[in-house]
Amino acid sequence: MMIDWDSFTPVSALAGGATIGLAAAILLLANGRIAGISGIVGGLMRNKSGDISWRAAFVIGLVAAPILYRAFATLPQSRIDASWPVLILAGLLVGFGTRLGSGCTSGHGVCGISRLSPRSILATLTFMGFGFATVYIVRHLFAY
Repeated sequence: MMIDWDSFTPVSALAGGATIGLAAAILLLANGRIAGISGIVGGLMRNKSGDISWRAAFVIGLVAAPILYRAFATLPQSRIDASWPVLILAGLLVGFGTRLGSGCTSGHGVCGISRLSPRSILATLTFMGFGFATVYIVRHLFAY
């Protein structure tokens, strides 16, 4: 295994992680809500009175942040090696997994583990384990 030292950016990774943690803590302290993206977006679909504005503001912030960043800096290059059918299937599987696991990586992995939630710890171990296994199978057994 080779490490791409040119792409190793611990300072920006630490800053990004700290920002995500701070934002999750502020949402929990100010609103009493967990910063789980699938739950926030799912709540927008339920149209519950008095619960839409903060959810909409959160999602608008997720969309606006890279646009605002782009105004001041260059976005990093991205490359996707998968076809559209594979991307669509992957998105559907992720959506199914978040419903099955009652949350996503942000809800369980960031917010749940920090609250020492046993359910979130188990969910995070499960999806990380299956993620590792999937990468191993696809890269080494199927040689994709």
